[in-house]
Amino acid sequence: MGLILLEALLALVVLVAIVWWTMFAGRRRGEPPRPESERQDQDPPPRA
Repeated sequence: MGLILLEALLALVVLVAIVWWTMFAGRRRGEPPRPESERQDQDPPPRA
């Protein structure tokens, strides 16, 4: 029984490590700014 709990704990640690790695493994300064030509395809602001 103890071996099963140990294995489950190890699997949980591996899962948390993978999630942590993917969440914080991006670029150091974020995404680079987009060129003006690509910004035009965004939705216009809503009209009041």
